[in-house]
This record gives sequence, C-alpha cells and structure tokens, in this order.
Amino acid sequence: MQPIRSAFVPLLMVFLCPLMRALPKVHSVTLGPSKHVPYTPPEASAANKSEEESTLRVRALSVDGVQKEWTVGDVHDVTDRTFVVRRALRIDDSLPAEAPKWTWQPGPWLMVDRVTGHIAALHLPAFDPEVSEVVWFRDYAAYCGIATTVRNGGLVAVVAELGARKAVVQKALGAWPQANAAHPVCAMSKWQRTPMRATIQATGGEAMTFDVVGLSSLVEDGEATEE
Repeated sequence: MQPIRSAFVPLLMVFLCPLMRALPKVHSVTLGPSKHVPYTPPEASAANKSEEESTLRVRALSVDGVQKEWTVGDVHDVTDRTFVVRRALRIDDSLPAEAPKWTWQPGPWLMVDRVTGHIAALHLPAFDPEVSEVVWFRDYAAYCGIATTVRNGGLVAVVAELGARKAVVQKALGAWPQANAAHPVCAMSKWQRTPMRATIQATGGEAMTFDVVGLSSLVEDGEATEE
C-alpha cells in the first residue's frame, strides 16, 4: 500500500499547483499615524503665518509593510477598493550657496488600489499645488487651477473625472497672478448630488455653477497582480 500513497501525493500536487499559482496575492495597504513636519506656506500668507499654517500633518502610505509615499490630508474613497489621497513632498528649499534646508509641501494626488497595492500619480488638468484645493465627489474633482496655454491661460475653474483625458469643465475665472494676491485663491468648491452640480468661486469673484453629466470613466484592474 505504501507505493500507492507515494504515487498519490505527486499526482495531487499536479492538480493543486496550477490552482495555487492562480490565486491572487492579497496586499495590505495602510496609512500610518500622523506627525507634524515643517511647511513653507505660499508667499501670500508667509508674513502672518501661525504655527498651524507652518506645519503639515503627514502620514506614511505603506504596501505590504513597506513605505511607498508620504501623504497629507484626508482620504477620499472613490469605490470600495480605490481611494485617492494627496502626496506630501520633502524638498530642499535652499538657494544656491546656502546649506540644505529641507521642508515639506503638499504635492499631487495619488490613486491607490487596495486589492493590487498599485499607486498611481494623478495628473489633474491645470492642477497647481499651491492654488488647487480639490473637493471630491464620487470620481469627480472640483477645484481652481492655473492654465498655462496662451489662449486660455489664467485662473480657471476645473471639474475633472478620473480616467478621462480632458477636463469635464475648464472655465476662465480671471487673470493670474491675481492683482490682489488673495489667499486662499478660491473658496472650497461645493457639490450637489441631484442634479450633479459643482460650484466654484474665486476669492472676491462670483460663484459659477456647472452641471456635470456623464458616466464613470474609472477603470479598475479586474485581477490582482503581484507587485
């Protein structure tokens, strides 16, 4: 009977090994505790900056226990598996011939997939780290941005959708830089669910409301892949 058992085990492994290889790897995506770090605010508010304005609360973003990025601000859940969060950058703020002076700045937004552990930088249209305060609703972002084209340059209202190549809305709000150097440049955008609308207003300007019509363009990977 012993030879029969010895033959059965290799035969069983022949069937199980392909199934084991087909199982997706489960990833662990976590955000660590927050800590205060030095922050250089925009020049407009630097003269009267308080301790709250001159520090950021950053958190480490880790995948499978390995730190991948530093983040700042709140997380926005787009779907049950995908969220967006803003990246925090540590940069050298020294002038030539000065000793290194490290400081932190809010950076671009990141999209994170909890299933695959994949982290992607978002290239939001006309996004400016010092001007754009993004307010999310579903997979849409509403904010003020800076357009750099000759024809449509200046301060602009933007509504962008994840996965779309062009902004859903990009409307001129005024010249940039502003003559009055207002800070913040724009009020926080406001969303309405039904009908879906975004209201964006430059500081000292009139509020503009935009209807948003369209289907979700966010594409998520159907299968988890090992990183």
